Amino acid sequence: MQLHCCQLAPLWEDRPPNCARVRALVDQTNPARGSLVVLPEMFATGFSMNIPAIREGMVSESTTLMGDLAKQYECCVLGGMVHGTRGGLFNQALAMSPMRRELVRYSKLHLFSPLREEVFITPGAEVMTFDWEGFRVAPFICYDLRFPESFRQAVLMGATLFTILANWPSVRLEHWITLLKARAIENQAYVVGVNRCGADPHAEYPGHSLVISPRGEILGDAGTGEGVLTVEITPEEVARSRAQFPALRDARF
Repeated sequence: MQLHCCQLAPLWEDRPPNCARVRALVDQTNPARGSLVVLPEMFATGFSMNIPAIREGMVSESTTLMGDLAKQYECCVLGGMVHGTRGGLFNQALAMSPMRRELVRYSKLHLFSPLREEVFITPGAEVMTFDWEGFRVAPFICYDLRFPESFRQAVLMGATLFTILANWPSVRLEHWITLLKARAIENQAYVVGVNRCGADPHAEYPGHSLVISPRGEILGDAGTGEGVLTVEITPEEVARSRAQFPALRDARF
C-alpha cells in the first residue's frame, strides 16, 4: 500500500487557503488507488483554541475536501479537525472512504494541559480502529503519543498500523522521534507520525513526519518543509516481524 504523509504549514485559523494547499499537495502526488493519505492534526486551522474559528460540523469545508479527494483518487483520506456535538467539542481524526463514507471518527483521548486544551475540548472515551487495504489502522492524535497503554489496547484490537496526527513543536523534536520509534518497537507495528511545519502564535514546528517500520527503522522522513512523504508498506511485514520475534506473545495483561 502507498502511504502519503502530507506535511504542511497551515495559515492560522484560515480554513479556505489551507484546504486549497492540501488539495494542491495531493494533486501533485497523484495517489494510487487504495492509498492512505494522512493529514496533520487540525490541518485546516492550526492548533487553536479559538472555538468559533475552528469548530466544524458533520459536513464542512474540511470534510468535503477529504471526501472529494478520497473519491477522486479512490483512496482513504485521514485528517484532523475539531467537531462540535451536543456532547461537547472533540479534537478528532476522521477517515473518509472513496464512497465519501466515514470509516472512523476518533476523538483524542489525552488533552494537552500545557495549552489548556482540556478547558475547551472534551476528551474521547475509547480507542478506535478501522480496516484498510489489509491493515487494521488505529488513529491517535499528538499528545496521545506519550501514553503507551492506549497503543497496546489498540494492538489487542488487532492494530497493525498506527497513525499519529500532530502539531508537535520543535522544542520537543527528539521526544517526537524517540516516542514514534518506541511505539513501533514495543507493538511491532508500523507507526506513521504526520506533523505540521512552520509556525503559529504559540510555537515553531519542525515537520519531520516519519514512517517507522515494525522493527523501529525510519523508512521515510519528510524533512522540515511542506511536501508529501510517500512510502510503500505491506501488512506482510508486520506479520513477518511478529513471527520472527514474537515478543507480543509473551506480554502479560
